Amino acid sequence: MIVRTTDEITGTSRDVGAEDWRSKRIILGGDGVGFSFHETTIQPGTSHTFHYQNHVEAVWLVEGEGTLTDLDNDVTYELGPGSMYLLNGHERHRVDTRTKMRMLCVFNPPVTGQEVHDENGVYPLVASPNGG
Repeated sequence: MIVRTTDEITGTSRDVGAEDWRSKRIILGGDGVGFSFHETTIQPGTSHTFHYQNHVEAVWLVEGEGTLTDLDNDVTYELGPGSMYLLNGHERHRVDTRTKMRMLCVFNPPVTGQEVHDENGVYPLVASPNGG
């Protein structure tokens, strides 16, 4: 059994970010459960482009408002608390925030926690030390 709090993750290697975003990686590939689970916060008035070529991501917005643009199909969706989106087609996408957004995100395969977005917003596929 794994029990963790976001408070105990704060300030550790599982707490990563930049000036306008922060991701607390609660479950990672090394935990050996086949997915990773993150709490991500994005600051208001910012825009972020992502393309997870190697991962399927599910996102549930628990706080905030903004838009999600599917850049592959030129479709924009309004997001608010309770919105969920699933990137099951590895869609290139952009998140534009109106207010601070807090999301719970699941990645499959799991990320290790060492990935950084490349110039295209892609996480590389990195093997977990535990094989997860």
